Amino acid sequence: MNLYRVNVGLLVLLVVTLAGAWSLRTDPTRPNWQWMPDMVYSPAYDSFRPNPNFANGQTLQAPPRGTIARGQVVWHSTAAPEDALRAGQELVARVNLQDPATIERGAEVYRVYCQMCHGPQGMGDGTVARRGYPPPPPLPAGKSVEMRDGQLFHILTYGQGSMAPYASQISPPDRWNVIAYVRKLQADARPAAAAPAEATTRGPAAAPGEGTTEAPTEEGAKVPAGAPAGAPADKATGESAAETPPTVGEDKPDRP
Repeated sequence: MNLYRVNVGLLVLLVVTLAGAWSLRTDPTRPNWQWMPDMVYSPAYDSFRPNPNFANGQTLQAPPRGTIARGQVVWHSTAAPEDALRAGQELVARVNLQDPATIERGAEVYRVYCQMCHGPQGMGDGTVARRGYPPPPPLPAGKSVEMRDGQLFHILTYGQGSMAPYASQISPPDRWNVIAYVRKLQADARPAAAAPAEATTRGPAAAPGEGTTEAPTEEGAKVPAGAPAGAPADKATGESAAETPPTVGEDKPDRP
């Protein structure tokens, strides 16, 4: 009798378990049961949801005027040319411009944002310039070499001429990295630019036999060097009459 009741109880428990498993089966068409909904639905407002707690009805509020974010470097300036000159005097590079890691990072940023106009070596022969857009001046020469680091930083931030500002695309640290890479391009171009200048200063070597100099005379006639002073020159041949001896037996014209 007791064994019969045990078996009946086990059967009932099995039926209840199977019924519960079937009723709680996973249905992909609807969400599962939520036992603690307070952990799912937060009372906080989403950033772009309406919010009646503020006067403008917005959840996302602008920071108070004058707020400085943590890690942000503030430098008050405008896009005026005089502020660019002031930046060259006041702004100092916040990275080591000689660090290989800085130059490598600057090369990566340069290839993304600058190479299409300035070209791979900064000569102003980028893809955009080759297709008709006014080419920028070469970076390894000209005014860019004379500009200070802070002035280049100002140009990257606010733009200059036909160059657009890149403050929203390039972070301040990466702007300094780009400047480090530009300085490397300028340093690499200096030996190549100094070689032609040195050759021009020395001049071409004189060939053998080119040491004879000629003295100018009237109406373009030439008298070879070493001729007596005051010797007449032949205008047709440029030879001195003093060095042309008369031919033996030649009849001399009678003078009137």
